[in-house]
Amino acid sequence: MADAGPVIIVGASMGGLRTAEALRRASYAGPVTVIGEEPHAPYNRPPLSKDVLSTGVSHEAVAFPARAATADVEWMLGAPVVSADLEARTVTTNDGREHPWRALVIATGLRSRRLDFPAITGRHCVRTLDDAMALRDELVPGARVVVVGAGFIGCEVAATARKLGCEVAIVAPGAEPLIRSLGAQLGAELRRRHEAHGVTFHLGRTVSAMLGEFEFGGLQLDNGEIVMGDVLVEAIGSECNTEWLDATDLDLSDGVLADSALRAVSTDGTARHDVFVVGDVARFPNLLFDEVPRRVEHWNIPTDTGKRAGAVLGAWLARDGSFDEVVARGFTPMPAFWSNQFEVSVQAYGLPALNDGDIRTLQGDLSGAVAIGYYRADHLVGVVGLGLKAELLPYRQEIAAHAAGGLT
Repeated sequence: MADAGPVIIVGASMGGLRTAEALRRASYAGPVTVIGEEPHAPYNRPPLSKDVLSTGVSHEAVAFPARAATADVEWMLGAPVVSADLEARTVTTNDGREHPWRALVIATGLRSRRLDFPAITGRHCVRTLDDAMALRDELVPGARVVVVGAGFIGCEVAATARKLGCEVAIVAPGAEPLIRSLGAQLGAELRRRHEAHGVTFHLGRTVSAMLGEFEFGGLQLDNGEIVMGDVLVEAIGSECNTEWLDATDLDLSDGVLADSALRAVSTDGTARHDVFVVGDVARFPNLLFDEVPRRVEHWNIPTDTGKRAGAVLGAWLARDGSFDEVVARGFTPMPAFWSNQFEVSVQAYGLPALNDGDIRTLQGDLSGAVAIGYYRADHLVGVVGLGLKAELLPYRQEIAAHAAGGLT
């Protein structure tokens, strides 16, 4: 193992920050450099489509507090990494400079997928702080907002825009909003609540054309219907930021493949001790469910993977004999997410989308507060609550009870 160079973390968001903190907790006192594409210090992304978007969008509103343990970490912000050489142990930033590393952490996350139309004013997505700031300026009373996509971000932005006095329409190919994540029954109930607040839906529809030569004017749908608008929000999913790794031999078939220790895995199945993956871009196995590597885009995953990668990498760098023991510890993070849409508070644990069609009402009813359970092979794999929080904790424990072999 080469001792020259710092640990370089590529990606200056939550996953990168939590990895740096975990390295210090693991007693690694050597140099750490975090290289980020954005000019902003690490900040919390989920509020960008929720409360922050409805009030004032600023870095101060979402910034993570600085901690003394990482005060000596070097931050290179506004410096996109364009390539990596794993054999030479270097990364290259867009100014042409090469940066040697002792170990590398991949934390470059995701970017918003966009519709395949020419760039015009009035088009927005919500992934970064700058995205949210630009959109907030256009969410004025009376503005006609068209949201393409009915996932969590699309529904959250729609609710926020409606509360700000905008006219809001949602266009999506699914039969109900959030159908892939939550199923048709719960999706239909959330649609009902949105419609009660004046949001209109165009479901089962795709976009065939965009109106407006220089400014967004609306959409033509695949059935010929025209949806007029002043503001377009594209919430049609995400793409992994892995192009800078294209010249490597890492498995990039969906994000970056990692083992349960979050070591990056090459196309030949070899896990590298000096390259780690954290956050939304990491595809790793979670024995809460099975041994299938998956990417999980839930808010706690950057923190949980950053802590795990920092602990394992810290043990590897220490050379104190603890590495094998740390790697052998089970890594079974509980996916969790939350959403606020009008008066509705949505809280979830597990992976509801893994259900095999067995979806049960656990308590309450859809018209009020309700808990919905998602089952696979008669095992609870996910739970979603509307208007419930503490009541979900026993179901969270039930999901965790099947870790390490409970499912096949």
